[in-house]
Amino acid sequence: MGEVASVDAAAFPAFPFTGSDEDPFIPVRDYDLKHLDESTGRIRLPFGGWAWLITRHEDVRQLLRHPGFSSDQYRPGFPVLNPIPPTREGASGLFIFMDGDAHSRFRRMLTAEFMIKNIRRIEPLIEETVDEALGRMREIGPPADLMNEFALPVPSMTICHLLGVPYSDHDFFQHHSRAIMDRNSGPAEVGAAMEALNGLLGDLITHKRTHPGEDLLSRLVTERVVPGELKEEELLSMAMLLLVAGHETTANMIGMSALALLEHPEHLDALRADPGLAPNLVEELLRYSTVVRTGLPRLALEDAVIGGREIKAGESVVAMLSMANRDESVFHDPEFFDPRRNEAHRHMAFGFGLHQCIGQPLARAELRIALVRLAQQFPGLRSLTTLADVPKRHEAVTFGLGELPVTW
Repeated sequence: MGEVASVDAAAFPAFPFTGSDEDPFIPVRDYDLKHLDESTGRIRLPFGGWAWLITRHEDVRQLLRHPGFSSDQYRPGFPVLNPIPPTREGASGLFIFMDGDAHSRFRRMLTAEFMIKNIRRIEPLIEETVDEALGRMREIGPPADLMNEFALPVPSMTICHLLGVPYSDHDFFQHHSRAIMDRNSGPAEVGAAMEALNGLLGDLITHKRTHPGEDLLSRLVTERVVPGELKEEELLSMAMLLLVAGHETTANMIGMSALALLEHPEHLDALRADPGLAPNLVEELLRYSTVVRTGLPRLALEDAVIGGREIKAGESVVAMLSMANRDESVFHDPEFFDPRRNEAHRHMAFGFGLHQCIGQPLARAELRIALVRLAQQFPGLRSLTTLADVPKRHEAVTFGLGELPVTW
């Protein structure tokens, strides 16, 4: 690998960007866009160094499918955007940060679990979970916080059931997953949160060795760990990844989606009248909200040309999904929320290429069922806040709302 030229990053705009305080659906402020143009597309990274920011839809696709870019956050020079454990040993099964055969090995163990046909089989469970959460919100009575009473419990209860984690532990893992997904957390805090979750999951795995159930963790223990194909510490990291990612991102998307529909009540009414609108509505909400706003970091392992820009081996790049999802060359009038948009499915909210989110069929099902049930069971639902006043979690790895007060 050649030597990377020394560049003074002080003049580049600081990254990650902060979205608009006035409108939570605007992922990047005009101020940051202006400074990004002036810096010729380069950004200053939060832990030192700089990176190219890739924002065009086609360029992001090209980057994320290019074999010459690494996802391994422990490689020297990797563009770290969020605090990580100090050593790989604490993250031996986090396959989203792996390349090649190592990444494929872990991903293959989970692919069948999240196939669309398997997700369809558990849709009755998701419906039951959604109805239960809505029932509790109705019992509380208006007003209520839709984030804490609905958006968080639905994916938490679902992923707990799939993994075989007792839902009674949800406060524990939600607390520690928030620390892991908070950009303000230091490496020590992230390490402590991961250790706490490892303790919970480790005890659970030990129990499932002798008392296996019908859940994913039990299957991985009996089919992979016991025969020696998978180490227990690798399963711990895999389970933690599924637990954290399986509720945090979907919870934020449910909250943002509900807010979008409350801001456009005509689309909420249309969904109530015709639930068949839900699949395309979900795709447009994924494009329009794109809660993964810090982008996907990569390290160039070889010289490459992305979108006409020469990137040298050893240089850092960040694929900005939220900006790619507002590329006007792909999406007509991209700042406009249009649930009937024909090209909505071309979004990259789940990433692209070999590393795209393995749980996207589950996330889509949860969003579709949650929004249809919400529209049907709460016909008079309305927000008690404004876009400017709704609490926003800019510091989170996946953007979301701190709360969403509603009444009906």
